[in-house]
Amino acid sequence: MLELIKTNSENIDFKNLVVKLDRFLKITDGDDHDFYNQYNGLDNIKHVLVAYHDKTPVGCAAFKPFDNNTVEIKRMFTTEAARGKGVASAILKQLEVWAKQLNYTHSILETGIRQIEAVNFYKKCNYQIIDNYGQYKGIKESICFKKAL
Repeated sequence: MLELIKTNSENIDFKNLVVKLDRFLKITDGDDHDFYNQYNGLDNIKHVLVAYHDKTPVGCAAFKPFDNNTVEIKRMFTTEAARGKGVASAILKQLEVWAKQLNYTHSILETGIRQIEAVNFYKKCNYQIIDNYGQYKGIKESICFKKAL
């Protein structure tokens, strides 16, 4: 049974999952990893979900305010063993519900063009490609998405 726990960036299971995410991204991002990683700090992230299957952490994601109406989805990850089992969809859906409960109307996110599975996942979840925002403007290896909540 999948259990989703609301927490914050101090959660040790979240931190451990992010270490695994960063290992994965370092391989797929290659030389660009350091550029992206500078924008992925965990300090002060107050809205984190950790997914557990039989009390084992199998996925996570977070959001942080981007502006008064929009949250930015960050640090989305599922373990290899949990992929293809609906864990990421459950996490993202619950993050969107949580953001909506806090009166946000949109969510945005960035992923790398090399993250083919992620790009396809966000499209499947009704995220629309938008112009790159913020620090990702002009970065051809980035693809940004937005969704109305």
